[in-house]
Amino acid sequence: MIKHLQKPYILFIAIGLGILIAIMLISSRTPLQHAGTEMPSKSVDTITARRIPFSAKVTAYGNVEPTVTLQTLAEVRGKISYIHPDLKQGNSISANTIVIRIDSQDYEVSLKQTQADLAASKSSLKQLDVEKQTTLRSLALAKKNLQVGEKELERIRSIWDRKLIARSTLDAEEQKVIQLRQQVSELQGQLNTYASRKDTVQAQITRAEEQVKGQKTNLGRTEITLPFSARIGKVSVDKGQFVNVGSSLFEALDINGVEINAQLPILHMRSLVGHLDNKNFDRPAVGITRDVLANLNLSARVKLVGDMPDAIWNARVLRFSESIDPVRRTIGIVVGIDRPYEKIIPGRRPPLLKGMFMAVELYAPKYKAIVIPRKAIHYGRVYVVSKDNRLVIKTVNIQQQQDDLVIVRSGIEEGDQIIINDLIPVIEDMPLTPIQAIDYEKALAKRASGIK
Repeated sequence: MIKHLQKPYILFIAIGLGILIAIMLISSRTPLQHAGTEMPSKSVDTITARRIPFSAKVTAYGNVEPTVTLQTLAEVRGKISYIHPDLKQGNSISANTIVIRIDSQDYEVSLKQTQADLAASKSSLKQLDVEKQTTLRSLALAKKNLQVGEKELERIRSIWDRKLIARSTLDAEEQKVIQLRQQVSELQGQLNTYASRKDTVQAQITRAEEQVKGQKTNLGRTEITLPFSARIGKVSVDKGQFVNVGSSLFEALDINGVEINAQLPILHMRSLVGHLDNKNFDRPAVGITRDVLANLNLSARVKLVGDMPDAIWNARVLRFSESIDPVRRTIGIVVGIDRPYEKIIPGRRPPLLKGMFMAVELYAPKYKAIVIPRKAIHYGRVYVVSKDNRLVIKTVNIQQQQDDLVIVRSGIEEGDQIIINDLIPVIEDMPLTPIQAIDYEKALAKRASGIK
């Protein structure tokens, strides 16, 4: 009975002893060390935002056209008597070369006849001058004879008054004076006609001289000479063919220069005017295009579309086209290239031929702007490393984009450290370890300035 009662007490003692041991173990154990909640610092590549020289560039496309295209027409009628052996489509002929002759025999005959008429008129004028001088001398003598006759008449009349001579003698002397007066009158009248006769002959000379000039001009037009070195286009005549005035002869394309009317989207023009800073042009309409072009100060470079890295030419911006293409919404910018047939490299740099499809790169003058890579933009925001190496997210206003570059109008300041690599996760104020990408900054500045 006693053994049966002792078993509960032993159980309680054992439980109490266990609790005591547990309390002693807990009180003597070293406290647990809790880890901090700070995120680990993340390494990022950065560049320093600063204003650097930037040259805006846009690319337009167009076809090559010769600066001058000569559509040669016949200015006189006749048979083709000569054609230059190189006057064939695709050939090149140097300047001042006679390429076509039209039979000139009829024009030479007409010229000789007209020259003969001119010589006859000039001879008539000389003869008229001689006759005039002779008439003047005859008139002077006649006047002297008249003076002598009139004196003799006065003397005879005085004798008649004294009844010393017969009336017939006086009448005979008066008849002589009348004849002398008539002779003077006739000579004077003849002399008076010389002025009108001379004017008539002079008019004939003038007309003949103009006819000679015209015949010489027509004779000169029988020879067709190239005014410039040219590449021959379509040839429309053959030797022996009869042509009329206005007949098409051949087409000549100037090889000293070509033009490209490159079509540029209107929206891309904004990139080329960023350096003007809203400048106004208070000029008359007649000169505003030239004024705008001068202020834009664009430079150009032309590339042949295709895999030809050496097919590059420097070009000059000449003018804008007269209108905007209403379908494509583009404006034409015409650039010119001098001596397109020089420095040819077979298979690598061909001559610029009519119809070639070209890419025209247009460059605006450099101006300073904050330029960052496009990859640094995340939905209109930029990740910036603060002075205490924390992530700051800034919203930016983009002025323009060019290839992989972005020009920022506002939102970041010079000196900001811009993160240029991907950042995952993106938690504002997260700790960062910036690494300056110096080589990338140099390459960025080189591309921004337009250095090839």
